[in-house]
Amino acid sequence: MSEAFLNDIRDTLKTIDAEGLMKRERMITSPQGGEIKVGDAEVINLCANNYLGLADNPALIEAAKGAMEPRGFGMASVRFICGTQDIHRELEQKLADFLGKDDSILFAACFDANGGLFEPLLTAEDAIISDSLNHASIIDGIRLCKAKRYRYANNDMNDLEEMLKHARNEGARHIMIATDGVFSMDGYLANLPEITRLAKQYGAVVMVDDCHATGFMGPNGAGTPDHFDVDVDILTGTLGKALGGGIGGYIAGPQPVIDLLRQRARPYLFSNSLPPSIVAAGLEAIRLVENGAKDRAQLRENAQYWRAGLEALGFDILPGEHPIIPVMLGEAQLAQDMAAQLFDEGVYVSGFFFPVVPRGKARIRTQMNAALSRDDLDRALAAFGKVGKALGIIS
Repeated sequence: MSEAFLNDIRDTLKTIDAEGLMKRERMITSPQGGEIKVGDAEVINLCANNYLGLADNPALIEAAKGAMEPRGFGMASVRFICGTQDIHRELEQKLADFLGKDDSILFAACFDANGGLFEPLLTAEDAIISDSLNHASIIDGIRLCKAKRYRYANNDMNDLEEMLKHARNEGARHIMIATDGVFSMDGYLANLPEITRLAKQYGAVVMVDDCHATGFMGPNGAGTPDHFDVDVDILTGTLGKALGGGIGGYIAGPQPVIDLLRQRARPYLFSNSLPPSIVAAGLEAIRLVENGAKDRAQLRENAQYWRAGLEALGFDILPGEHPIIPVMLGEAQLAQDMAAQLFDEGVYVSGFFFPVVPRGKARIRTQMNAALSRDDLDRALAAFGKVGKALGIIS
């Protein structure tokens, strides 16, 4: 590799660092949980997607262990060659039943699910209308598709309707509306009641990425459609957040859709099958979620208490009802400094800044989970108050 090429990369890295945008990783030396060990420090963890606290749940660990001896460590192949076991289909049907769909199809991650969704289903005759704040995986998946692309302002239903009119007037054969169920940087919920109403009016299909809702939103934990009591056509999601925090994604929907994706979705056709241990733990996670009303109630209670505590301290908090609760700071370096000082006070958070969020919109994205105790939250609020005052964020 030429030195000139490497020097250009080094210069880019120096610029990233100088602008306060360098992302650094801390090494966790314990299982994921409400409290974790980072090096020799015991800290309260407020930045994991471990919404229900299942990442270190003994039942999931036992399910994963129990699958390996009879079924092996890995599949060493893709599904259609020799990578499908009975438990893969069991998990797919279990997910489908839980989400109220005909069937589902597993992927290595939801990034792959979103990457493989659009191209097999839509052609140049069709149109996709995408929310402007959709996850990068949806954006990348749409780029791989030949359908005409439209974008509407985040959760702006008037703008969505205008895009639907444009697509229809320009002769689109089929129209798909693509949206996150929860916009993960802000904790905002997509307006699914209005989106589904408009979709019906204009004959469109609705696709929702529900990664930050499956398992805990709605009375049954089945995500944002369950929360709003509406039906959407296609759901994508993950096993890597509330459902145990491992890895694995899925698409759930009508049988013909799933059947075609099984034939043509490239990340499915050309990626190894999920290991048996992950599949078995996924089945156990759904069982826990189906009987997890108490955990969901605890998560809601924690989120309400935490949000009220931050507001009482005087922090700038985005409104909402989701357990993602961002503390708005503005500048990347301030977010980095606050995260570092909070760590010294025993609280693990991460600063979010460009390119993850727009410039000038840096923040600490706090996330609640059901494993956090009231004492954890009180200690964390005290740390936020101390650091916020020291940095001049609050008075």
